[in-house]
Amino acid sequence: MKNLRHLVVVLGDQLDRQAAALDGFDPALDAVWMCEAAEEATHVWCSQQRLAVFLSAMRHFAQALRDEGWPVNYTEQHPGSLAEALAQTLATTRVQAVLMTEPGEWRVQQALQAACAAAGVPLRELQDRHFLCSRAEFAAHARGRKQLRMEYFYREMRRRHRVLMDGDQPAGGEWNYDAENREGFGPQGPGFVPPPVRTAPDAITQQVLALVQERYAMHPGSVAEFGWPVKRAEALRGLHAFIEERLPDFGRWQDAMWEGQPWLYHSHISVGLNLKLLHPREVIEAAEAAWRAGRVPIAAAEGFIRQVLGWREYVRGIYWQQMPGYLELNELGATQDLPAWFWTGDVPMRCLRDAVQQTLQHGYAHHIQRLMVTGLYLLLHGVDPKQVHAWYLSVYVDAVEWVELPNTLGMSQYADGGLMASKPYAATGKYIERMSDHCRGCRFKPAVRTGPQACPYTTLYWDFLMQHEARFAGHPRMALQVKNVARLAEPEREAIRRRASAVRAGQWDAA
Repeated sequence: MKNLRHLVVVLGDQLDRQAAALDGFDPALDAVWMCEAAEEATHVWCSQQRLAVFLSAMRHFAQALRDEGWPVNYTEQHPGSLAEALAQTLATTRVQAVLMTEPGEWRVQQALQAACAAAGVPLRELQDRHFLCSRAEFAAHARGRKQLRMEYFYREMRRRHRVLMDGDQPAGGEWNYDAENREGFGPQGPGFVPPPVRTAPDAITQQVLALVQERYAMHPGSVAEFGWPVKRAEALRGLHAFIEERLPDFGRWQDAMWEGQPWLYHSHISVGLNLKLLHPREVIEAAEAAWRAGRVPIAAAEGFIRQVLGWREYVRGIYWQQMPGYLELNELGATQDLPAWFWTGDVPMRCLRDAVQQTLQHGYAHHIQRLMVTGLYLLLHGVDPKQVHAWYLSVYVDAVEWVELPNTLGMSQYADGGLMASKPYAATGKYIERMSDHCRGCRFKPAVRTGPQACPYTTLYWDFLMQHEARFAGHPRMALQVKNVARLAEPEREAIRRRASAVRAGQWDAA
């Protein structure tokens, strides 16, 4: 390669043609650098679906740049790390500076910074304009606050970006329409749900699928039903279909689950967003426009926009405020190993079997399956939060650490002691019974907490409260639950402990 002015690093979750690192790109002076590094597939045990999404999207993006006449230094299947691959390029190419949009993972940022420093090449990291709140703006929001809460951040973002606002007031008179959302389907089920957009693999994707099946055959899951967007046009088609066909009912049913129904009323656009094929602003504007045109209830539009403008931006802010120490937090002292059946779905509980097997099949589960099925079980089981984090980062196609880690370690597992969530999301099997059909025909009974018929969630819930009774006795949102524990006689407590121990050992029939 000839001498370069700028080597522009583009990572697998930065497939944004409008990225700041590409500003002023001159094909006569600069080159784009992209790499498929083995470490990115193995530092956690990446599922086949997740591998295929990233590899195919990267190859499509690189080809699109080549079609514009841009030089692209693209390495397929480098045996080492991104930092090693970049160091090799810098050792053989004269480069005035490396440009890079802010990475989405602290580990990658540190490694690439070190590689450039070792090579003596300046590295310029540019702000990621994909987000509506910069790291500096979030730091300013957090400064001086004793406690961070997403709701206040969300309102600030609504005002700043003029989203769902009528003058200085929230559209419709309320900031939050949760009271109108989050119903269960009831015994009748969801009925007909408009199907999501699934994309047939083109020649590039077919090559990637063959590669994944050959080289990563031992990784979890399967690519047999691969259909995720890997190009911007495909991601846009999925967004438009969601807005027109499923957003009107999204708010009402966003927390509902149904056996064998992985897609329901959700958007399935997080892959496009997190790869940067879609910009959050265009997503938000499409949802608000649908409400203002009278095609979507405000409760549905607001509930969806809150996830994009509020929660998504908020977790990124938390991640960069707290790393690298955030990864080490374990407030509840959880030390259990991840159950082996989380890699197979071979478990007698119908809710968990459905969620885990669906995850391995599609690389996808919606937010309630992640929080209140798999996440709830792992919280109550007491699994080491680092292992929980590694599983979620491994299996989901939309998982990038900046968004996955705070949602998992903080929101789901309460390992940060309440920074992300004001209370642990602890519940019995009655929650799953209310929000799904999983409990019908299941061998376990949500209302029973001891004995072989006891729902493992219910047993582990009571055991969780007993373990942390002193910690949460004075907690404003947990005190009532802890008072219920105080009413248990010692023989009942011992029966709960015995059954909980059996559940953790996978002895499902034991009393």
